[in-house]
Formats: sequence, structure tokens, C-alpha cells
Amino acid sequence: MKKITLIGAALLGLLSAPVFAEEHADAALEHTNMAVQYGKAEHNSVLVTHAKEALTHAKVAVELANGESKTHLEAAIKSLESAIDHGKMKGKEHGKLATKAAEAAAAHIKAANQ
Repeated sequence: MKKITLIGAALLGLLSAPVFAEEHADAALEHTNMAVQYGKAEHNSVLVTHAKEALTHAKVAVELANGESKTHLEAAIKSLESAIDHGKMKGKEHGKLATKAAEAAAAHIKAANQ
């Protein structure tokens, strides 16, 4: 009986990993979209806040993902890091770069979810 329970738990864990990756990718996309929205409104500090939250979720999702989804999530992470870096810098041009980086991250997260 213990073996059956152990095997069942292992199978459930393996089958649920993509679901958890998807949940984190969805949360990452939600925060990335908010970062884009605030970036377009030139609220860089709020962009950074949402990009950081998106980055946290994207890092969890990439650990649970595989294949093409993992590749897109890795690219999204790089874009989010760029958005955070530029969002912290002064100047309108950095705000625009941060917003573009967040938009690129959103595109990669959407591609990862397909």
C-alpha cells in the first residue's frame, strides 16, 4: 500500500509541475503588463516594483518549465532584469528603454504559455 501511495504521489508531482509553471508564468505576465502600463505613464518606480514581482514569478516558472517554454522564460527574465535596471535610472530615455524591455518580456511570457 505504501508503494502505491508513493508512486501516486510521484506521478501527481510530475504531472502538476507544468500547472505550477503556468500559474507562475500567468502571475509574471500580469505583473509585466502592469509594468508596461506604468512605464507608458512614465511612472518608472512603479514599473520597477511590478517588474521585480514579475521577475520573482518568472524565476520560479523557468525552474518548472522545459523545452521552448523554458527558452522563452529565460529570455523574459533577461528582459525583466533590463527593465528593472533602466527603470531605476534617471531620464526619460531610460524609462522608454525600461518599457520596451518589459514589453519584450511580456511577449516572451505569452509565447511560453502557448
